[in-house]
Amino acid sequence: MSDTTSSNRRSSLLQKNLLASFIIKGWSAIILLLLVPVTLHCLGDYKNGVWLTISSILLWIDQMDIGLGNGLRNRLAIHIAHQEITEAKQTISSTIAMLTCIVFPLLIVLILLTWTTDVYGFLNIIPEEIPELRIALVYAIIFVCMTFVMKFIGNFYMGMQLPAVSNLLIALSQTVILIVTWLLYINGKATFMAIAIANTASPLLIYFLACTYTFYVQYPELRPSFRLINLHSALELGNLGLKFFWIQIASVIQFMTTNLLISKFYTPALVTPYQIAYRYISLSMVIFTIICMPFWNATTDAYERNDIAWIRKADQKMNWMVTGIFTLLLIMIILSPWVYQIWIGEECQVPIGMTIMVALYNLILIMSMRYAYFLNGVGALRLQLYMTIMTIIFIPSVYIVCNLTDNILWLIAVMCICVAPSYFVNMIQFHKILNGTATGIWKK
Repeated sequence: MSDTTSSNRRSSLLQKNLLASFIIKGWSAIILLLLVPVTLHCLGDYKNGVWLTISSILLWIDQMDIGLGNGLRNRLAIHIAHQEITEAKQTISSTIAMLTCIVFPLLIVLILLTWTTDVYGFLNIIPEEIPELRIALVYAIIFVCMTFVMKFIGNFYMGMQLPAVSNLLIALSQTVILIVTWLLYINGKATFMAIAIANTASPLLIYFLACTYTFYVQYPELRPSFRLINLHSALELGNLGLKFFWIQIASVIQFMTTNLLISKFYTPALVTPYQIAYRYISLSMVIFTIICMPFWNATTDAYERNDIAWIRKADQKMNWMVTGIFTLLLIMIILSPWVYQIWIGEECQVPIGMTIMVALYNLILIMSMRYAYFLNGVGALRLQLYMTIMTIIFIPSVYIVCNLTDNILWLIAVMCICVAPSYFVNMIQFHKILNGTATGIWKK
């Protein structure tokens, strides 16, 4: 296949996925917006804040794949680019085996911790408010651990340069969650445990059905097989994925500890307004991700074929995208009081200062990720790995701030300060690699 044909095919596939992703992510965003007031009506400020805190902690399980998911998508993209079907099938089989080996002992440990530790004290929760907390946590952990293995199918489709399908699976999961939550609400059965099960069992159902359809109908030639499980191949994938893992963990630590520290040092009720502002402002991140996520594996394909001209054109499009996101955030901040009134009503008050700080945090993240997607695509992860040191600084900094002030805005300010250095480092490395001047730690 000629370079021009490959470039045109890549751009065409990218455009189709962008259009599909816009539709799907738009649907997903509407579902998430609807889910917030419905869940708030079901649980109230306090219990809703507790559930949001627990949800952020459960993200740890989702990220404990030592980066195998992202390693899979990169390696699969390379195998497909070179039409190596057997190798691709082996990579898929080995990834599933490794994920299963990781999650089983994790499941046992988490259940034991739930039953033997003071979860009420750890989360600063009043036992009388949620007496069924422990059993709800056990159900949630079981379903999330099972989903942990099945969700690899999303990374499979990303590796096939079909991120719209991955987005569709997420949207379907959220839709099922909304439908079940609404049914529980109108039937008066929306207990804390019921909401926890609805939010964790629904994705498992969708991913299970997706895996079955994918490997028995859509791509039977890539169906995983026990005989193709190769521990050496899995370890190699893990070596690449381990870098992704530490980068992911750094991000999750910050996201998880924010909710946890708000609950611990302030009150679980304050998690709700923070998360409302975060959900609202993160719509900008949704739009950014829709457009930029397909560039990850398209970049891998272009870099493998040495199509630097295509990457430069993509870079120019990214610049316009970030400018548009900045403008959108300004508009969202101005309109936020009216949006919250229509969306949430009087059930929860979100200060304008909180919205501004969350918007600033999201903008810095977007500016950093704009370069990180390219670096991820070419496997240049070492510097991103080094920058996770900021996570170590983040935790004690937030602890100090929470003890010095009652103003939650300072906590968000620390978040902004800790992610800003990654933006500058990613930008410099991107230009060095693109211009062929990267040496030493800047190269890989």
